Amino acid sequence: MTHMAHEFDRFEDVRAALADPALVPGLPVAAEPARLRTASLREAAAVAPGGEARARAVRTPPETLGMQHSAGVAEAGTVVAEAGFRGEDPAAGEAVARSVRRRAAPAREEPGPASEAGCRESGPAGEAALRTSARVSEEAAPAAAAGRIGLLGRASETEAVRVGPASAGDRDRPPAGVMCRVAVRPTRVAGREIAEGDVVLLSLAPADLVDPVPLTLGTRPVLCAGRAHALAPAGGLPRHHPPTPFARLHRRGAPLLLPNAWDYASAAALAAEGFAAVGTTSLGVAAAAGLPDGAAATAAATLALARRLGKGRFLFTVDAEGGFSDDAAKVAELARALYAAGAAGINLEDGRPDGALAPMELHAAKIAAVKRAVPALFVNARTDTHWEAARHENETATRLALYEQSGADGVFVPGLSDPDAIAALTSTVLVPLNILYSPAGPTLPELAALGVGRVSLGSLLYRTALAAAVAAATGLRDGRPAELAAPSYAEVQALAPAEGPHDAA
Repeated sequence: MTHMAHEFDRFEDVRAALADPALVPGLPVAAEPARLRTASLREAAAVAPGGEARARAVRTPPETLGMQHSAGVAEAGTVVAEAGFRGEDPAAGEAVARSVRRRAAPAREEPGPASEAGCRESGPAGEAALRTSARVSEEAAPAAAAGRIGLLGRASETEAVRVGPASAGDRDRPPAGVMCRVAVRPTRVAGREIAEGDVVLLSLAPADLVDPVPLTLGTRPVLCAGRAHALAPAGGLPRHHPPTPFARLHRRGAPLLLPNAWDYASAAALAAEGFAAVGTTSLGVAAAAGLPDGAAATAAATLALARRLGKGRFLFTVDAEGGFSDDAAKVAELARALYAAGAAGINLEDGRPDGALAPMELHAAKIAAVKRAVPALFVNARTDTHWEAARHENETATRLALYEQSGADGVFVPGLSDPDAIAALTSTVLVPLNILYSPAGPTLPELAALGVGRVSLGSLLYRTALAAAVAAATGLRDGRPAELAAPSYAEVQALAPAEGPHDAA
């Protein structure tokens, strides 16, 4: 019987083929599918009970592609790849997390009934976790434990890509340029009949160009408990651009305290006090202009402020609401203008003025468009799932995962103040977590201990300044002079940047 090869490169068709249970993975396919014999692909997917065909495909000798793997990596690769084939299955990530939790266990600890039950629940990934955990416990040495955890977590060079956020460069050069599937029974994709035994080749790079989150290895990166450990051997995130000075300020355990200014003088005064960077507050900018905040009414005022701040000698990031548009291309155009003005970062939120949230795919598209247009601009992706009227807490992890995978350099959850919830996010997300400071919430040292990478003051300083101005005026009027340590006229004058030839023009 003659078998045919079918090729697809449209995003919708690729996604449909990847979700079709009748199509199982053939051998891992690199960018040159011609190197693989179709007979080998069909042999790898030969008739076998249940999901065994998928496992056999992974176990097929890697020499076919000229790859060199140890037996241990091949074994772990089978387990994690099997979890990956089932879609966004947390089994592999949980296996890594379980190994980490057990790394300091007493030597020769035997798994108890609870562990065995967990193994039965999570299938082959759980069994591998227990075997790896036992070896880790026996060896006891931290270096050996780290090696075992890294082995299980990454499973091969590809696991770091599967669990890590996608970078802009993945669109043009995904680690697996083509994914292969073999039909174990007749099916239909994009109106095309696929016969049993036919080979289906899925070109990822063309498909990825229309979607904000690249498919990379045939599935979107997975948000799972073990991602940080899976990526640890690779030294962190696989980025195509070195971190900027502003990005380097975001450190777990030593978060960037970001005060937010509303004009040049407030920004310059904060910078003069030694703050490493300054943000803007959309409320302050809008209120100063007599406009509502969050209504996409301050695009011109925001850009004008950025151009004024760009005259100073300090790092600054701009609160741009939702980008002032639902057109990703226009948001990217704004980002270019802000970067040209001197901005080191941009804050993009998914909240709407009516308390609703923008579709997460739309917000992800904005983030991806900005990172493609200005890779060096730090994108802080904000979700308003915990903010005032929105209250969609159950969507937080999903939204952060998508935004992170779309290229966000940091994620921001204003309104989140519960320490346990913050710790849960810092243990899961890979990019710095930004928290809005609240006088009623954790202190700065407590947020640092929770692993937060950035703490913003938001509109707090602007509101405090308004209150101070009103208190001073009413106090004088009512015979209650306020004791305020105000800067002198000369000191405020000195905040203005020195005018150069460019400014004079």
